Amino acid sequence: MANSRSAKAPRTAPGKAVHKIKITLRDSRPPIWRRLEVPSGITLRELHDVIQAAFGWEDYHMWAFESGRDRYGVADRDLGIGSAASKRLGQVTPHTGDRLRYTYDFGDDWEHDILIEDVTAPEAGTAYPRCLTCRRACPPEDCGGIWGYDYLIETLADSRHEEHKDRLEWLGLDSADQFDPAAFDAAQVNSALSPLATVLIKN
Repeated sequence: MANSRSAKAPRTAPGKAVHKIKITLRDSRPPIWRRLEVPSGITLRELHDVIQAAFGWEDYHMWAFESGRDRYGVADRDLGIGSAASKRLGQVTPHTGDRLRYTYDFGDDWEHDILIEDVTAPEAGTAYPRCLTCRRACPPEDCGGIWGYDYLIETLADSRHEEHKDRLEWLGLDSADQFDPAAFDAAQVNSALSPLATVLIKN
């Protein structure tokens, strides 16, 4: 995937800058996304942890970032994947408008499009990463990718569907009312991100 670049440079050094990013689950309709602010100096390995926490994934599967022709994740020469721990977000996507792709679970292929919306100076006393806003719940693990998730929602919505009871049992639910794909809670996301957060500039 091409890495879009603009002429705009970061307004502060990567170690003391913040990337405002929007992460959208590709092909999700309606869109499932998270808008976050993260330290520009975090490694892609650390960004993986942030995405897992922000979406509610459970980190069961392989993953990789793509920037142009380069791929980063758990280093694997046979798969052409370099070490995500050796690359920082501000190095790979230094400018507003840059893009990065993150794929989680090489079977279900959950592809996330990451857009750099801004690069700014951090606020004093603010811990990063933090979630600014978000939309819609994360799909359950191992439900078959975005198309399998659409089928899951369709099945749960129809109590007469032949797989309705099996899907409820698989999710560990008593009724379909307990599953709300439209649910989102930025405060809950920030609670999940809090163990990863750090203050870049003290008051």
